[in-house]
Amino acid sequence: MTVPAVHLAPTVGPEGAPLLVLGPSLGTSTILWETAAPLLRERFRVAAWDLPGHGDAPPTSEPFTVGELADAVAAAVRDRGERSILYAGVSLGGATGLELALRHPDLVTAAAIVASGAQLGTPEAWRERAATVREQSTSVLIVPSAQRWFAPGSMEREPELSGRLLHVLQGADDESYARCCEALTDYDVRDRLGEIRMPVLALWGEHDAVAPEAKADEIARGVADGRAVMVPGVAHLPPAEDPAATAAALLDFLTAHGGAR
Repeated sequence: MTVPAVHLAPTVGPEGAPLLVLGPSLGTSTILWETAAPLLRERFRVAAWDLPGHGDAPPTSEPFTVGELADAVAAAVRDRGERSILYAGVSLGGATGLELALRHPDLVTAAAIVASGAQLGTPEAWRERAATVREQSTSVLIVPSAQRWFAPGSMEREPELSGRLLHVLQGADDESYARCCEALTDYDVRDRLGEIRMPVLALWGEHDAVAPEAKADEIARGVADGRAVMVPGVAHLPPAEDPAATAAALLDFLTAHGGAR
């Protein structure tokens, strides 16, 4: 088994509060949660993680699956002595959350799957993107990613954060980014959603073309205890586009499920 190189940031928040682990979208880093995290820290301890070759995580040249990303996150959490977490992740980070729920059900009390799905894109498209990045670097993705990530008006609302996220994409390790794309080629847990027993929130952005309402509804209907909620006026990066609305939706859901299982 491959254990990918993820990085779990230091835990911050009220001592004794439940731990909320925050996951990134492909091409972003812990910066994605930077503005929403202070709002979440009012109720939870918070620790965000980085994908291989993104942010503070070391690069990798080895293949891995989304399930193995989940194993790496679980190992990082357990290495800190944590035995129970809440989870919220965006896009690839959300896919990792579903794999966490399947592979480590004893660890996850409740999960919020943000701008994501039980399957994402097509294998052909992910292979093509991986090849493009290997040939031309992640810089070639700046414009199309900005168009996918942000709804009209989002970059104007959060100009500094939006710019920094695009800088993270440009600085991501090309091979690691390609390996993340290849992990998504085989990612499909649609037939296994019924195995997930903990409460799940599928949070989707009104203008998200990558993971639209149908993806959220599929998760909410498929798991044993699911619900789908829209964040208005945002696309694929709700925590950056509208931190207040995203945090409010997460707090409403996670506070209700933050106690004992």
